[in-house]
Amino acid sequence: MANELQALIDQNGLEGTKAQTLLDNFQNYFELASKWELKAKSICVTNEDQTAEMEMARTGRLFLREKRISIEKTRVDLKQQSLREGKAIDGIANVLKALIVPIEEYLGEQEKFIENQNKKKEDEIRAKIEKEIEEERIAKEKAEKDEQERIRKENEELKKQAEEREAKMKAEREEQERKLREEQEKSRKEREEMEKIAEDKRKEADAKLAEEKAKADAERKKIEAEAQKQREDAEQKQRDADVKAKAEKDRIRKEAEEKAEIARNEKEALEEQLRNTIECPKCKHKFILNKEKK
Repeated sequence: MANELQALIDQNGLEGTKAQTLLDNFQNYFELASKWELKAKSICVTNEDQTAEMEMARTGRLFLREKRISIEKTRVDLKQQSLREGKAIDGIANVLKALIVPIEEYLGEQEKFIENQNKKKEDEIRAKIEKEIEEERIAKEKAEKDEQERIRKENEELKKQAEEREAKMKAEREEQERKLREEQEKSRKEREEMEKIAEDKRKEADAKLAEEKAKADAERKKIEAEAQKQREDAEQKQRDADVKAKAEKDRIRKEAEEKAEIARNEKEALEEQLRNTIECPKCKHKFILNKEKK
């Protein structure tokens, strides 16, 4: 595999330094791929009890996954150097991935042996169930077809019996219809007679109701007239009482005003007298000044 890497480098015409860089970055991965190609084949899971082998497959798959991711990172890093280097890097990385991916997938199958076995069993069970459902469907269709044939024959017999019953029922129905027409004609005549009697009674009741209504209207008008007179009398009495109350109120107010006027005059006279009164400083005798002399 190292020779294959050298061949790829030579095909792309890389110079010594760049070629050495690729050898340094990818040669170990070729050796790793070669090593794991043999190591992976040694892990073969055929039984659910081989948990150790399944765990080894998982460990190897995760290890190779890590290396594959590392290769991809190296490819991206190296490719950025130049387009020419990138072409060689892509070729090398693709070759390496082509070597590693089948190994990784194989180990994944060994790791998921139980899951794959369970899926296989589920597929077998599902196929068996689907087969049973199909057989049941075919049997059901046959049973339904047989039942339909039985029902068809039974329906033919029932149709024949129904036609015979229908003919008999038709004759009986025609006889019943004839009797019904006779009964309806008789009922119509009786109804017309009863409607005439009811109409006469209704007219009589309407006349009596109109008479009673007229009496009620006259009585209502009489009551309303009396109520109006009582209302007018009450209003007149209220007006008379209001006039009398107003006169009494005016009289009391006038008397109160006259008394207040007298009291006011007396108060003013007393105040005038007090203002005109003087006291002798020696004998303390009080005199009232005569306004006219003054």
